[in-house]
Amino acid sequence: MSRNVAQMMVETLAGAGVQRCYGVPGDTLNHFTDALHASAIRFVHVRHEEVGAFAAGAEALLADRLTLCAGSCGPGSLHFINGLWESNRNRAPVLLIASQIMRDQLGFEFPQEVDFRSVYRAGTVFCEEIRTPAQAQRMTVMAAQAAVARRGVAVLIVPADIFSAKAETDLDYRTHFARPVSIPRADELDVMAEMLNSAGRVTIYGGSGCEHAHDQVVRLADVLKAPVARTSRAKDFLEHDNPFDVGMTGMIGTQGGLHAVSSCDTLLLLGCDFAWTQFYPSKARIIQLDLDPTHLGRRHPIDLGVSGDVAATIEALLPRLQARTDRGFLDEALDHAARAQHKLEERAVEGHRGVIHPQYLTATLARHADRDAIFTADGGSPMVWLLRHVPANGHNRTLTSLSHGTMANAMPQALGAQAAFPGRQVISLSGDGGLSMLLGDLLTVIQEKLPVKVVVFNNGSLNFVELEQKVEGLLDNYTDLVNPDFAKVAAAIGLWSRRVEDPADLDAAVVAFLAAPGPALLDVVTDRYELVMPPTVQAAEVAGMALYTVKGVLGGRVREVAGLLGGALRT
Repeated sequence: MSRNVAQMMVETLAGAGVQRCYGVPGDTLNHFTDALHASAIRFVHVRHEEVGAFAAGAEALLADRLTLCAGSCGPGSLHFINGLWESNRNRAPVLLIASQIMRDQLGFEFPQEVDFRSVYRAGTVFCEEIRTPAQAQRMTVMAAQAAVARRGVAVLIVPADIFSAKAETDLDYRTHFARPVSIPRADELDVMAEMLNSAGRVTIYGGSGCEHAHDQVVRLADVLKAPVARTSRAKDFLEHDNPFDVGMTGMIGTQGGLHAVSSCDTLLLLGCDFAWTQFYPSKARIIQLDLDPTHLGRRHPIDLGVSGDVAATIEALLPRLQARTDRGFLDEALDHAARAQHKLEERAVEGHRGVIHPQYLTATLARHADRDAIFTADGGSPMVWLLRHVPANGHNRTLTSLSHGTMANAMPQALGAQAAFPGRQVISLSGDGGLSMLLGDLLTVIQEKLPVKVVVFNNGSLNFVELEQKVEGLLDNYTDLVNPDFAKVAAAIGLWSRRVEDPADLDAAVVAFLAAPGPALLDVVTDRYELVMPPTVQAAEVAGMALYTVKGVLGGRVREVAGLLGGALRT
């Protein structure tokens, strides 16, 4: 029985392990969605393509499998762009089928014609167009192979008349899943060991490259008696069951991580591509291990750069190291970390001023959530509260927009996580600005029967933007949000919902919210003036806040200034 190209592509992608395709149907995509309907691949109909890209990226990353998006020509496939940039920076294997107008109309500025190759090439690992039916299977496999092998987004552009054409191939191209393991050369390992054996105060700084190396990193830390600091992306992999953990450093890090990194004389970077140069130590020797050699030394000058898998490299390195007994620096770093964590946790308990601290909301969610819950958080302050106040336990997962830094990612990523893991609890920590940006896809949780739990951090502002303006000594312009009662909006859509304004009501509301059958939304009014404090405050930031205070008082914003000063004093 003959097949058309769309059917052949869908069979090929199903063979590559694809389980879901996220998108919005449309004219040039009709033959592809028809082929999906007859296949085992489920089409998840979102209300906005950007949401589809976020959701596909979450599934691809958390489930570690190729996941599809598909869009119609012109605006349809353009709408994926922000979510795909997020997915590519997260190294999620996503494939976009970008349908195009018919081939004989290309080049004539026909309505909805878009040069997708120019648009997507910069932010993907693969971007090509199928020009003839004979190319279709081979090109489909190439796109899938690039996404899974290079860990990123591939875009396959398909003119509408290609989909409906008869499939032409005599060969059977298939996607292959090779997972090579590499380690540095023996002489590089010897130099690495010599530098560590001769060091005094060693700190390990782990990144997302430590995903499958938790036990090896802990063993290495024990041998070196070294504190383990981590990037935000490494939270799930290095925080749990780690007696050497001292927390994050960086803009949203903590004093524990900052102290360990800034006070060492040798810094060992493991799978870490940390971008903020001001948080690297000024005098320490730096050794960097990364699977991608192009990452070596690109963020900060280093003394030794080697390439390899973190777990395998540590296994090869350990026999070359001299075990230490002196815990002086390690205990000092752990003490700093414990005191920093205690200070953070002071803000995560119920207050007495009639306002709900966002830290308290986050800690309450973490306390009542399932052990293997998946948490997503919007870029901005919800991301900070997630990273600081939801402990990793080796079973739960956290996902937020760290490399791309976008708004509105949390609820869409929760959709993809819930679709991929229907038996697990998925909780979205949504800012009021982020949720309202893509609010229409709350309808998707009803249509697709996804029991996502959405928590709204409702402070009536673009809170993180507001803080950034104040730090620069600027008035907080255009950050106010006139919000609806999100609980009533959710109820109208069909979600279980409740609004909470009193901290005394929060604990019971969270329990009921998490226990609600099906999708639910908890609208929590949180303190607008709660500050996201960095691990260290620079003189320029103090001066900026002082300048904001003067401008605010002179400009008649006394109430706002008083709220901010109160938050600073409490912190």
